[in-house]
Amino acid sequence: MQDLFLEVVIAPRIAPAALALFAGSKRLQQVRLLTLDLTDGDDLFAASRRAWHGAAGRSRDVKRVVGGFLVQDRDLAEVEVAACTVATARKPTADELAALDFAWRICKHVKSNAIVLARADQVVGVGAGQMSRVDSARLAVMRAGNAGLTTARTVAASDAFFPFRDGLDVVAAAGATAVIQPGGSIRDAEVIAAANEHGMAMILSGQRHFRH
Repeated sequence: MQDLFLEVVIAPRIAPAALALFAGSKRLQQVRLLTLDLTDGDDLFAASRRAWHGAAGRSRDVKRVVGGFLVQDRDLAEVEVAACTVATARKPTADELAALDFAWRICKHVKSNAIVLARADQVVGVGAGQMSRVDSARLAVMRAGNAGLTTARTVAASDAFFPFRDGLDVVAAAGATAVIQPGGSIRDAEVIAAANEHGMAMILSGQRHFRH
């Protein structure tokens, strides 16, 4: 962990020996350590979702605008990536499915337009809040490079459909091998054809994220 930039570490429990290691490292002394009780045997994702969404009244997302408020349901829906529609000639491998699942979960928390490049256990690059999806794709690749991370053999998640093939071409050129996106664009056929040209696997979730 000393070789990574960390701000928070969350675990079910932290052993005294681990605390001593953190306390003895000048770099790790700045990391915030949090414990999350998993007594019911749930995985970390399920427990963290309950902690964030379980309180009464937390199921709505409220935004202030001039003259009032916008209220919408929180993005609580889940997708079983293994059951998603495979749109391309090549199906994703088991390793790619694991990475796509992780990337899709991360994408939920990224402001639209969102592009996430990831592996099964690591976020590699994130593009967020751009007015075009291709710019978000370029930003995700650029940020990975700035962090010294390779984008080869990553997967990509897009919070909404690709309106054109250009965003897909960007992540493919960066080395992404698979992608998850909701689908539903009038140019889906063009985007799927581009994925086939690149030898990528693409799955369609049928459901978009919408953080703004």
